[in-house]
Amino acid sequence: MKAQVFRGVNQLSYEDVPVPELAADEVLVQVRVVGLCQSDIKKILYPLYEPPRIFGHETAGVIAAVGADVRGWQPGQRVVVLHHIPCMHCGYCLNENYSMCEVYKTISTTAGFAPSGGGFAEYVKVPGHIVQHGGLIEIPDGVTFEQASFVEPTNCCLKAVKKAQVQPGQTVLVTGAGPIGLMFVMLVKYFGARAIATDLIPSRLEKARQLGADAAFDPRDADLPAKIHALTNGMGVDTTLLAVPSDKAFFQALDCTRKGGKILFFAEFPDEVEIPINPNVLYRREIDLMGSYSSSYKVQSLAADIVFNKRIDVDALVSDRFPLSDLAAAIDRAVSPTPDTFKILIDVGR
Repeated sequence: MKAQVFRGVNQLSYEDVPVPELAADEVLVQVRVVGLCQSDIKKILYPLYEPPRIFGHETAGVIAAVGADVRGWQPGQRVVVLHHIPCMHCGYCLNENYSMCEVYKTISTTAGFAPSGGGFAEYVKVPGHIVQHGGLIEIPDGVTFEQASFVEPTNCCLKAVKKAQVQPGQTVLVTGAGPIGLMFVMLVKYFGARAIATDLIPSRLEKARQLGADAAFDPRDADLPAKIHALTNGMGVDTTLLAVPSDKAFFQALDCTRKGGKILFFAEFPDEVEIPINPNVLYRREIDLMGSYSSSYKVQSLAADIVFNKRIDVDALVSDRFPLSDLAAAIDRAVSPTPDTFKILIDVGR
């Protein structure tokens, strides 16, 4: 089968690799569509993992084969593949910190080499633990593979919205109106809150308004805090979701978030970035700082429901489609986006 193999920093090799062999409790899925995620891009462009590996984890496809002991799944079923499932009984899982679970981190779907997601290949193998514990979700009739590939990123965003306890009637500032920021805008609206978006690219601000943002501003606007306070009866927003890894965005969030509000870090910052802060700012204003990493098993069914029943418009996020052979070009597009670049999908079936 064909796959895009990570051979080193910024080195992808489109090559033939063996189709993964199945154990009795495993499932083989023919990949149809896989979303290009910022985390995949970072793993390819920076020295974070030893090669060779096959990345890609926002995967939708068709079951091609099942192991002898697999029950409830059969070839031909259309499925979303989730690349991590927690153990559900360790100390982290019992506290609902599923993404900290060692089983969650170490057992993953694979197309060969060290298990790393495996979606950037024609076939991906789903380990027995993931098969047996909810890591396959059947795609309903009327839902496309493209739409289904959004279940995993929707889960990640939904986890953050839930963790920040966004409530109806609140106002949420979303910094960054790329694919993740725009998904945040739609989810915030779905849960009955108001969304304000910021971005450097005018077309993304317009897209945010089209998808439901009550207001959208250029973060370089010196009057931004005053404008946001004017929209919130002088208080500031209840919550800020940081969807860009920017220290400037964080300090802007401090200026725009009300006393007693929350600031949630969603985007991953470079390791060398340090943000100096006077702790009295948090103490006196009672600002809660929190982080949200990866997905949550707890919201998995809700994420699927939101996508499958079209409660948010994931189709509106898709701007580019590339065949698997052009993954490097897709990454270049994501790193240097045009004004109309939003979500990029890899069409493995093309």
